[in-house]
Amino acid sequence: MSSGPDDSTHPERDEWPATGPAYRRSEVSAVVGHGEADWARQCSAILRWEVKTRSGFAVSDASPVVAGARLRITARVAGITVVEPVEVVAVVRRADRVGFSYRTLPGHPVDGEEAFVLHRSGDVVSLSIRSLTRPAAQQPWRALHPVLRLAQLVARRRYLRALVA
Repeated sequence: MSSGPDDSTHPERDEWPATGPAYRRSEVSAVVGHGEADWARQCSAILRWEVKTRSGFAVSDASPVVAGARLRITARVAGITVVEPVEVVAVVRRADRVGFSYRTLPGHPVDGEEAFVLHRSGDVVSLSIRSLTRPAAQQPWRALHPVLRLAQLVARRRYLRALVA
């Protein structure tokens, strides 16, 4: 994905600014805990890819997230292994906001960017998932994009449950 200033998930921002029309935009959130203990536990989990691994994906390097890191995320669906090459583009570590975003690389089933952001307001700890996607350039993924959109909906539901305390 070649993202411009208006085609980014901006995990560092509380409010996600408008994006261009080139990508399908999605943002979903859920409460995943309450209090300092949940916040500390969830911060550690999100920065170690657990939102992905607890959702059924394998990550080629589960060390703490680092901007610029290139990894492979793997999913097994109906006996088929799907490899998703990605690059971490942003990491956020603030007292009230922790998370990261990655962009897809050639060979990924879709073209875009996804962010996983843990944030808190008072005692409430929430997880937000932002994504910008469009069909990948290469086949067979381009032709399978309608099916992949359904798979994204299932994955987002899993992500929102993955860190619930």
